[in-house]
Amino acid sequence: MAEETEIQLSGLRKSAIVLLSLGQDIAANVLGCLDRVHIEEVSRELAGLERIDPHDQDRVLGEFYHLAIAQRYMEQGGLNYAKTLLERSLSSDDAADILRQVTQTIQQTPFQFLQKAEAENVLTFIQDEHPQTIALILAHLGSQKSAEILMGLAQQKQTEVIKRIAAMDQTNPEVIREVEIGLESRLSDIVSQTFDKAGGVDTAASILNLADRSTEKGILENLETDDPDLVDQIRRLMFVFEDIMLINDKGIQSVLKEVDNDELALSLKTASEELKEKIFSNMSERASQLIKEDMEYMGPVRLSDVEASQQKIVDIVRRLEDAGEIIISGRGGESELVV
Repeated sequence: MAEETEIQLSGLRKSAIVLLSLGQDIAANVLGCLDRVHIEEVSRELAGLERIDPHDQDRVLGEFYHLAIAQRYMEQGGLNYAKTLLERSLSSDDAADILRQVTQTIQQTPFQFLQKAEAENVLTFIQDEHPQTIALILAHLGSQKSAEILMGLAQQKQTEVIKRIAAMDQTNPEVIREVEIGLESRLSDIVSQTFDKAGGVDTAASILNLADRSTEKGILENLETDDPDLVDQIRRLMFVFEDIMLINDKGIQSVLKEVDNDELALSLKTASEELKEKIFSNMSERASQLIKEDMEYMGPVRLSDVEASQQKIVDIVRRLEDAGEIIISGRGGESELVV
């Protein structure tokens, strides 16, 4: 029965159970290390987790503990070393199951050997590679590290790399294997034989979104000459309506001065409660009440109309940021402030 219960728990549910068991402060720190998509997925799972069966909690925490131990053992001495030590505290079958999960995690991540390296060291390692090779590597690394590496490349190569990342969709694992072998990768023999999804316009936008403004602006200006449509696609993905949460109160007030009330009311129809509250808190009580009434009496609206209104406001945000009138958190402008 216990085994059946474990099978019924998805990886997402197990993650939610672990976070709930850690307590709010530690769980918040862990969530902060995840990307936005995973934060949303785990948060939804947490919201639906009304009660945890104590037996399920014990099994999940036990699995989590042994996975962490196995990972540490493998880093210290490899697979056989980890197997030997795990079998001292677990049965052979349980030890093998834990090792299988850890190995699968490693196999699913191309260029794993670069994940823990400092961005500066990776830059030194790959900066002389062909732009296509660099694009392939950055598409598989986290956006934050990729942005740091991108900023260290020569300007012309920056543009070439982003252009290739944006055009990338599916990459044959044999190509990944060849690149890894060329970089003396220890993972060249375990890359999955299925096509790996990496790159695309969204990945290029995510990387540029984390680069500093001068790097982003230089790349997009150079790229616009060759492919203005691609630049437009990237710009629209780099800052979305919900990212208004990243603007400070003074900046939001500047944006609101340029937004028509009807446009604002329509744009907020699908906004999160947090974003609504942030916007309303930067308006007078009377003005916010009028917007709320407009939204209430508006009735059903087309999603396309809401998205169009949101895009107009996003365009205003981008224009004000380019003019230096507002600062978006995490976009590099904070370093230019004088307190």
